[in-house]
Amino acid sequence: MKQGFSNRRDFLKSSAAASGMALLTSIQAKANTHSPSLKAATRIRFGVININHNHIYGMTEAVKRGGGELVWIYAKEPELVAAFMKQFPEAKLARSEQEVLEDSSLQLILSSGIPDERAPLGVRVMQHGKDYLVDKPGIITLDQLAQVRKVQKATNRIYSIMYSERFENRATVKAGELVKAGAIGNVIQTIGLGPHRMSIKSRPEWFFDKARYGGIITDIGSHQFDQYLFFTGTTEAEVVASQVANTHYPQYPKFQDFGDVMLRGNGGMGYIRVDWFTPDGLASWGDGRLTILGTEGFIEIRKNVDIASGHNGGNHLYLVNQKETKYIDCNKEPLPFGQLLVDDVLNRTETAMPQAHCLLATELALKAQKNAKTIQLVK
Repeated sequence: MKQGFSNRRDFLKSSAAASGMALLTSIQAKANTHSPSLKAATRIRFGVININHNHIYGMTEAVKRGGGELVWIYAKEPELVAAFMKQFPEAKLARSEQEVLEDSSLQLILSSGIPDERAPLGVRVMQHGKDYLVDKPGIITLDQLAQVRKVQKATNRIYSIMYSERFENRATVKAGELVKAGAIGNVIQTIGLGPHRMSIKSRPEWFFDKARYGGIITDIGSHQFDQYLFFTGTTEAEVVASQVANTHYPQYPKFQDFGDVMLRGNGGMGYIRVDWFTPDGLASWGDGRLTILGTEGFIEIRKNVDIASGHNGGNHLYLVNQKETKYIDCNKEPLPFGQLLVDDVLNRTETAMPQAHCLLATELALKAQKNAKTIQLVK
């Protein structure tokens, strides 16, 4: 593999530490630049249960930036616990899930467990009077979704899914500010591309079993559904068409390596493509891209790498409108999600992400996955 970021976790750590000078415009001046303190005072206490994906590191850091104090860690895998506690030595090792759930001093639980176990844990968390932040996919079946909605409504707890390709990508956060400020007029379509590197040797057995990870659209496609809803302002939508395939891995018959979706809703249209074909020659786990088409211009985001320029790292944004064509380095943009989520835990508000939006993004992904046509390529 060539020099660069060999996996998502390395890239996220590096991009969080990277620096860059953002160019200022009158539109940017109107945008909200709410920035939490890196050493925020403790405002809530939280625990972590199950850590089967490394996204838990970024999730934990986000909540800590927002004023969360990490108290407990529980997982069944000793090697995963050891690595987590090395990164977060303040965490106490719990003897069981129940020990964490029954700690009345905690307000929030985080999890990146095996995908099929995430929603049932979230139900138990809410039934114990706590809010929940879970890695995507936060729910992998429509039956799980129905149960989550039922318990969330009954308990009035927060069930939040960490759509990190929006919340933890600085260029995407900046795009949200520019769109809100009217930089490209009314948004009418998003095109979201989510390629990922396979890295077979590092993948656990459950990674290749659709019953456990939910399918490619449910899994990595969930990010793009979230962005579609957010940037178009859509509150009602339908899946026009979807398809999936296993084109290259016959040794894993329950795996899918390609999927795409067409959407339409009351705020705009959307197209999504996800795959597991990032080549080793790319200095990132994936060339994630987002195009936001408006009536007065468009924004293109190179989330992790920009192969068509000399720009290093990720967080690159291109703005084209009736006045200018402009490149913006977003590496110094703040990431407000953690602070906003802690605000919501304390104030019972929905500033980080409305609950209806969170679950609608998942519902669309699940319906697209369930109804997807399976493609068989013949070479």
